[in-house]
Amino acid sequence: MDGLLIIDKPQGPTSHDVVARMRRVLRERAIGHTGTLDPMATGVLPLVLGRATRLAKFLNAGEKTYEAVIRLGTATDTGDAQGTAVGAASTGPWPAREAIDAALDAFRGTFLQQPPAFSAKHVGGERSYTLARRTRGSDGGRTGVGPGSDPVAVSATLPAPVSVTVHRLEVVSVEADRVTLSVDCSAGFYVRSLAHDLGAQLGVGGHLAALRRTRSGDFGLDAAIALDDAERDPQRAASRVIAPADMLPRLPHVVLTPEGVVRARHGRDLRPADVEKGATLSSFFIRLLDSSGELVGIGEPAATPGLLHPCVVLG
Repeated sequence: MDGLLIIDKPQGPTSHDVVARMRRVLRERAIGHTGTLDPMATGVLPLVLGRATRLAKFLNAGEKTYEAVIRLGTATDTGDAQGTAVGAASTGPWPAREAIDAALDAFRGTFLQQPPAFSAKHVGGERSYTLARRTRGSDGGRTGVGPGSDPVAVSATLPAPVSVTVHRLEVVSVEADRVTLSVDCSAGFYVRSLAHDLGAQLGVGGHLAALRRTRSGDFGLDAAIALDDAERDPQRAASRVIAPADMLPRLPHVVLTPEGVVRARHGRDLRPADVEKGATLSSFFIRLLDSSGELVGIGEPAATPGLLHPCVVLG
Protein backbone atom coordinates (compact mmCIF):
# COMPACT_ATOMS: atom_id res chain seq x y z
CA MET A 1 0.00 0.00 0.00
CA ASP A 2 1.55 3.29 -1.16
CA GLY A 3 0.39 6.81 -0.35
CA LEU A 4 -0.52 9.26 2.40
CA LEU A 5 -3.00 8.79 5.23
CA ILE A 6 -4.01 11.73 7.40
CA ILE A 7 -4.76 10.66 10.97
CA ASP A 8 -6.60 12.85 13.47
CA LYS A 9 -4.40 11.99 16.47
CA PRO A 10 -6.05 11.93 19.89
CA GLN A 11 -4.39 13.15 23.06
CA GLY A 12 -2.16 10.56 24.74
CA PRO A 13 -0.29 8.44 22.20
CA THR A 14 3.02 9.54 20.74
CA SER A 15 3.42 9.89 16.99
CA HIS A 16 5.43 6.66 17.09
CA ASP A 17 2.53 4.93 18.89
CA VAL A 18 0.18 5.99 16.08
CA VAL A 19 2.56 4.54 13.49
CA ALA A 20 2.74 1.22 15.38
CA ARG A 21 -1.03 1.00 15.69
CA MET A 22 -1.59 1.77 12.00
CA ARG A 23 0.96 -0.85 10.98
CA ARG A 24 -1.29 -3.41 12.64
CA VAL A 25 -4.46 -1.94 11.11
CA LEU A 26 -3.18 -1.72 7.53
CA ARG A 27 -0.76 -4.67 7.74
CA GLU A 28 1.89 -2.45 6.22
CA ARG A 29 5.36 -2.39 7.79
CA ALA A 30 6.64 0.61 5.84
CA ILE A 31 4.84 3.47 7.60
CA GLY A 32 6.35 6.69 8.90
CA HIS A 33 5.00 9.98 10.22
CA THR A 34 5.81 13.52 9.15
CA GLY A 35 5.64 16.49 11.46
CA THR A 36 5.78 14.96 14.95
CA LEU A 37 3.01 15.78 17.43
CA ASP A 38 3.67 15.68 21.18
CA PRO A 39 1.55 13.20 23.19
CA MET A 40 -0.65 15.97 24.61
CA ALA A 41 -1.32 17.42 21.13
CA THR A 42 -4.16 16.36 18.84
CA GLY A 43 -4.99 16.77 15.19
CA VAL A 44 -3.42 16.30 11.78
CA LEU A 45 -0.67 13.68 11.68
CA PRO A 46 0.30 12.69 8.11
CA LEU A 47 1.47 9.09 7.70
CA VAL A 48 3.43 7.99 4.63
CA LEU A 49 2.91 4.40 3.51
CA GLY A 50 4.93 1.94 1.48
CA ARG A 51 7.08 3.44 -1.25
CA ALA A 52 5.63 6.87 -0.45
CA THR A 53 7.89 6.97 2.64
CA ARG A 54 10.53 8.23 0.17
CA LEU A 55 8.49 11.43 -0.17
CA ALA A 56 8.48 12.22 3.57
CA LYS A 57 11.13 14.96 3.33
CA PHE A 58 8.90 16.98 0.99
CA LEU A 59 5.99 16.80 3.44
CA ASN A 60 8.09 17.66 6.50
CA ALA A 61 8.87 21.09 5.04
CA GLY A 62 5.20 22.13 4.75
CA GLU A 63 3.63 24.96 6.74
CA LYS A 64 1.47 24.13 9.74
CA THR A 65 -1.69 25.58 11.32
CA TYR A 66 -2.43 25.23 15.03
CA GLU A 67 -5.03 26.17 17.60
CA ALA A 68 -3.24 26.64 20.91
CA VAL A 69 -4.39 27.32 24.45
CA ILE A 70 -1.76 29.02 26.61
CA ARG A 71 -2.17 29.20 30.36
CA LEU A 72 -0.54 32.22 31.95
CA GLY A 73 0.90 32.26 35.44
CA THR A 74 3.40 29.37 35.46
CA ALA A 75 6.35 28.44 33.27
CA THR A 76 7.34 24.77 33.02
CA ASP A 77 10.58 23.05 32.04
CA THR A 78 8.96 21.38 29.03
CA GLY A 79 6.93 24.42 27.97
CA ASP A 80 3.65 22.53 28.37
CA ALA A 81 1.27 21.24 31.03
CA GLN A 82 3.16 17.94 31.37
CA GLY A 83 6.30 19.63 32.66
CA THR A 84 7.57 20.65 36.07
CA ALA A 85 6.85 24.21 37.21
CA VAL A 86 9.87 26.53 37.23
CA GLY A 87 10.12 29.91 38.91
CA ALA A 88 7.54 31.74 40.94
CA ALA A 89 3.89 31.42 39.98
CA SER A 90 1.78 34.47 39.20
CA THR A 91 -1.82 34.81 40.33
CA GLY A 92 -2.74 37.88 38.29
CA PRO A 93 -4.11 40.35 37.54
CA TRP A 94 -3.94 39.02 33.99
CA PRO A 95 -2.96 41.08 30.95
CA ALA A 96 -5.76 42.49 28.81
CA ARG A 97 -6.36 41.17 25.31
CA GLU A 98 -4.83 44.32 23.79
CA ALA A 99 -1.63 43.86 25.80
CA ILE A 100 -1.40 40.21 24.77
CA ASP A 101 -1.89 41.05 21.10
CA ALA A 102 0.80 43.74 21.31
CA ALA A 103 3.21 41.29 22.96
CA LEU A 104 2.59 38.82 20.14
CA ASP A 105 4.10 41.28 17.65
CA ALA A 106 7.52 39.95 18.74
CA PHE A 107 6.54 36.55 17.35
CA ARG A 108 5.13 37.58 13.98
CA GLY A 109 7.23 37.33 10.84
CA THR A 110 10.66 35.70 10.69
CA PHE A 111 12.82 35.49 13.81
CA LEU A 112 15.18 33.22 15.74
CA GLN A 113 13.30 30.89 18.09
CA GLN A 114 14.83 28.99 20.97
CA PRO A 115 13.60 25.36 20.83
CA PRO A 116 12.68 23.84 24.20
CA ALA A 117 15.23 21.85 26.18
CA PHE A 118 12.77 18.95 25.97
CA SER A 119 12.81 18.58 22.18
CA ALA A 120 14.18 16.13 19.62
CA LYS A 121 16.86 18.58 18.48
CA HIS A 122 20.48 17.43 18.76
CA VAL A 123 22.94 19.00 21.20
CA GLY A 124 26.49 17.69 20.88
CA GLY A 125 25.31 14.57 19.07
CA GLU A 126 22.65 13.71 21.69
CA ARG A 127 18.94 14.39 21.76
CA SER A 128 18.14 17.52 23.73
CA TYR A 129 15.38 15.80 25.69
CA THR A 130 17.82 13.10 26.83
CA LEU A 131 20.16 15.73 28.24
CA ALA A 132 17.26 17.64 29.78
CA ARG A 133 15.89 14.55 31.55
CA ARG A 134 19.33 13.73 32.89
CA THR A 135 19.79 17.27 34.16
CA ARG A 136 16.29 17.36 35.60
CA GLY A 137 17.17 14.35 37.71
CA SER A 138 20.32 15.99 39.01
CA ASP A 139 19.04 19.47 39.75
CA GLY A 140 15.72 18.78 41.42
CA GLY A 141 13.59 19.52 38.38
CA ARG A 142 14.86 23.04 37.81
CA THR A 143 15.91 22.58 34.18
CA GLY A 144 14.04 25.05 32.02
CA VAL A 145 14.08 28.61 30.82
CA GLY A 146 12.48 30.73 33.45
CA PRO A 147 12.89 32.33 36.85
CA GLY A 148 14.69 30.05 39.26
CA SER A 149 16.27 27.88 36.57
CA ASP A 150 19.82 26.64 36.86
CA PRO A 151 21.62 28.66 34.13
CA VAL A 152 24.42 26.12 33.73
CA ALA A 153 22.00 23.20 33.37
CA VAL A 154 19.84 25.16 30.94
CA SER A 155 22.72 26.13 28.66
CA ALA A 156 23.91 22.51 28.56
CA THR A 157 20.57 21.19 27.28
CA LEU A 158 19.27 23.94 25.01
CA PRO A 159 19.57 23.43 21.24
CA ALA A 160 20.77 26.28 19.07
CA PRO A 161 18.13 28.86 18.08
CA VAL A 162 16.60 28.32 14.65
CA SER A 163 15.03 30.68 12.13
CA VAL A 164 11.24 30.29 11.96
CA THR A 165 8.44 32.21 10.29
CA VAL A 166 4.97 32.96 11.64
CA HIS A 167 2.70 33.95 8.77
CA ARG A 168 -0.38 34.57 10.92
CA LEU A 169 -0.81 34.82 14.68
CA GLU A 170 -4.22 35.81 16.00
CA VAL A 171 -5.83 35.97 19.42
CA VAL A 172 -9.02 33.92 19.33
CA SER A 173 -10.08 34.50 22.93
CA VAL A 174 -8.83 35.56 26.36
CA GLU A 175 -10.52 34.13 29.44
CA ALA A 176 -8.73 35.07 32.67
CA ASP A 177 -5.40 33.19 32.55
CA ARG A 178 -6.20 31.23 29.36
CA VAL A 179 -5.27 32.64 25.96
CA THR A 180 -6.39 30.85 22.79
CA LEU A 181 -4.36 31.54 19.65
CA SER A 182 -4.54 30.56 15.98
CA VAL A 183 -1.13 30.15 14.31
CA ASP A 184 0.10 29.64 10.75
CA CYS A 185 3.83 28.88 10.88
CA SER A 186 6.78 27.34 9.12
CA ALA A 187 8.07 23.84 9.73
CA GLY A 188 10.29 23.68 12.80
CA PHE A 189 8.23 26.16 14.83
CA TYR A 190 7.61 25.15 18.46
CA VAL A 191 4.28 26.30 19.90
CA ARG A 192 5.61 25.29 23.32
CA SER A 193 8.37 27.86 22.91
CA LEU A 194 5.80 30.47 21.89
CA ALA A 195 3.81 29.74 25.05
CA HIS A 196 6.88 30.08 27.26
CA ASP A 197 8.18 33.17 25.48
CA LEU A 198 4.81 34.94 25.52
CA GLY A 199 4.53 34.36 29.27
CA ALA A 200 8.02 35.79 29.72
CA GLN A 201 7.20 38.77 27.47
CA LEU A 202 4.13 39.53 29.58
CA GLY A 203 6.07 39.06 32.82
CA VAL A 204 3.70 36.44 34.26
CA GLY A 205 5.08 33.15 32.93
CA GLY A 206 3.13 30.72 30.79
CA HIS A 207 2.94 27.26 29.31
CA LEU A 208 1.04 25.39 26.60
CA ALA A 209 -2.17 23.91 28.00
CA ALA A 210 -3.63 22.40 24.82
CA LEU A 211 -2.67 22.12 21.17
CA ARG A 212 -4.53 21.00 18.07
CA ARG A 213 -2.97 20.93 14.62
CA THR A 214 -5.62 21.68 12.01
CA ARG A 215 -3.41 21.64 8.91
CA SER A 216 -0.06 20.26 7.80
CA GLY A 217 1.08 21.36 4.37
CA ASP A 218 -1.79 20.92 1.92
CA PHE A 219 -3.91 18.66 4.14
CA GLY A 220 -6.30 19.59 6.94
CA LEU A 221 -8.76 17.92 9.27
CA ASP A 222 -11.22 17.54 6.39
CA ALA A 223 -8.87 14.91 4.92
CA ALA A 224 -8.27 13.15 8.25
CA ILE A 225 -9.70 10.02 9.81
CA ALA A 226 -9.79 9.62 13.58
CA LEU A 227 -7.36 7.02 14.90
CA ASP A 228 -10.13 5.10 16.69
CA ASP A 229 -12.25 5.04 13.51
CA ALA A 230 -9.30 3.75 11.50
CA GLU A 231 -8.76 0.94 14.00
CA ARG A 232 -12.43 -0.01 13.99
CA ASP A 233 -12.72 0.01 10.21
CA PRO A 234 -9.46 -0.84 8.38
CA GLN A 235 -11.21 -0.83 4.99
CA ARG A 236 -12.42 2.71 5.55
CA ALA A 237 -8.90 3.73 6.56
CA ALA A 238 -7.46 2.13 3.40
CA SER A 239 -10.02 3.98 1.28
CA ARG A 240 -8.76 7.32 2.69
CA VAL A 241 -5.19 6.77 1.49
CA ILE A 242 -4.12 9.56 -0.88
CA ALA A 243 -2.25 8.32 -3.97
CA PRO A 244 1.44 9.30 -4.29
CA ALA A 245 0.68 11.40 -7.38
CA ASP A 246 -1.65 13.59 -5.26
CA MET A 247 0.54 13.91 -2.17
CA LEU A 248 2.40 17.04 -3.33
CA PRO A 249 -0.21 19.05 -5.26
CA ARG A 250 1.80 22.30 -5.15
CA LEU A 251 4.65 20.78 -7.11
CA PRO A 252 4.37 21.15 -10.91
CA HIS A 253 4.37 17.95 -12.90
CA VAL A 254 5.45 16.50 -16.22
CA VAL A 255 4.17 13.44 -18.04
CA LEU A 256 7.03 11.30 -19.26
CA THR A 257 7.21 9.32 -22.47
CA PRO A 258 7.55 5.54 -22.07
CA GLU A 259 11.29 5.90 -22.68
CA GLY A 260 11.40 8.75 -20.13
CA VAL A 261 9.78 6.49 -17.52
CA VAL A 262 12.47 3.85 -18.09
CA ARG A 263 15.24 6.43 -17.86
CA ALA A 264 13.78 7.89 -14.65
CA ARG A 265 13.46 4.47 -13.00
CA HIS A 266 17.13 3.82 -13.78
CA GLY A 267 18.13 7.18 -12.27
CA ARG A 268 19.24 8.63 -15.61
CA ASP A 269 18.91 12.32 -16.44
CA LEU A 270 15.83 13.22 -18.45
CA ARG A 271 16.02 15.14 -21.71
CA PRO A 272 13.33 17.40 -23.18
CA ALA A 273 12.50 14.54 -25.57
CA ASP A 274 11.62 12.37 -22.54
CA VAL A 275 8.83 14.74 -21.52
CA GLU A 276 5.48 14.31 -23.24
CA LYS A 277 3.85 17.34 -21.63
CA GLY A 278 3.84 19.46 -18.50
CA ALA A 279 6.00 21.99 -16.66
CA THR A 280 9.32 23.25 -17.98
CA LEU A 281 12.47 21.50 -16.82
CA SER A 282 13.66 24.67 -15.06
CA SER A 283 11.34 24.18 -12.05
CA PHE A 284 13.11 23.20 -8.82
CA PHE A 285 11.17 20.06 -7.86
CA ILE A 286 8.82 18.43 -10.36
CA ARG A 287 6.53 15.42 -10.05
CA LEU A 288 7.34 12.84 -12.69
CA LEU A 289 4.20 11.03 -13.90
CA ASP A 290 3.68 8.25 -16.39
CA SER A 291 0.97 8.35 -19.06
CA SER A 292 -1.59 6.84 -16.66
CA GLY A 293 -0.99 9.56 -14.04
CA GLU A 294 0.96 7.37 -11.61
CA LEU A 295 3.90 8.97 -9.81
CA VAL A 296 7.25 7.69 -11.03
CA GLY A 297 9.30 9.99 -8.80
CA ILE A 298 10.46 13.52 -8.16
CA GLY A 299 12.83 15.38 -10.45
CA GLU A 300 15.13 18.36 -9.98
CA PRO A 301 17.38 20.34 -12.34
CA ALA A 302 20.40 18.26 -13.34
CA ALA A 303 24.00 19.47 -13.32
CA THR A 304 23.74 19.80 -17.12
CA PRO A 305 21.44 22.73 -18.01
CA GLY A 306 18.17 21.67 -19.65
CA LEU A 307 18.16 18.20 -18.14
CA LEU A 308 16.10 16.89 -15.23
CA HIS A 309 17.52 14.50 -12.66
CA PRO A 310 15.21 12.01 -10.88
CA CYS A 311 16.25 12.63 -7.24
CA VAL A 312 13.55 10.32 -5.83
CA VAL A 313 12.27 7.24 -7.69
CA LEU A 314 9.39 5.14 -6.42
CA GLY A 315 10.33 2.23 -8.63
